[in-house]
Amino acid sequence: MTRHTALAAAHGTPTADVTVVFDAGQNSTDNFAHLTTILPGNTPPEHRLTWAVEGGARAALETEVFGKRVLVTDRDDWPVAEVVAAYRSQSEAEFGFRQLKDSYTVSFSPMYHWTDHTIRVHTFTCVLALQVAHLMRRQAEQAGLHLSVRDLLGQLAGIGETMLIYPTAGGRPKARRMLTETSATQEDLADIFGLARLAPRS
Repeated sequence: MTRHTALAAAHGTPTADVTVVFDAGQNSTDNFAHLTTILPGNTPPEHRLTWAVEGGARAALETEVFGKRVLVTDRDDWPVAEVVAAYRSQSEAEFGFRQLKDSYTVSFSPMYHWTDHTIRVHTFTCVLALQVAHLMRRQAEQAGLHLSVRDLLGQLAGIGETMLIYPTAGGRPKARRMLTETSATQEDLADIFGLARLAPRS
């Protein structure tokens, strides 16, 4: 942590202008070397903090510290591009945990279980559902449909089946099953996941 020292006065006691000096601590590399900070004023109500950035020191700081990140991995057989891609994909895992907190889609709660066994089964089921949902999202992504998990499942949930009952001259009425009207996105999803085999026969 960095620390700063300053000449300050007690309340109501006039002092000379105060200059704040930032010193680098053990765990920093002159993080404030590019800043010049002055706190003028004789009493606390008169103190006004002014600061300026030293261009040369900032450029040196950017060269030494800014924009660098070291990745350590035991995947020695992976190309550099795959290591970087795997690191950047950690946001997908973080999104998965946030998805489990979604109260509408692939939700972990509410959980109406109290025993260890049923809680473990419930957790396994939720994680399995999340995995399947993300695999479906990835399959749709590879096919050119850029949808979130919620949007994808919402589109699929909108594909419905209805039954039409037709009266006949005599005997039992005739029933016909058919899909409700679908959007272009829903038709694309039906093709991607092969839903035609589940659709009612016309």
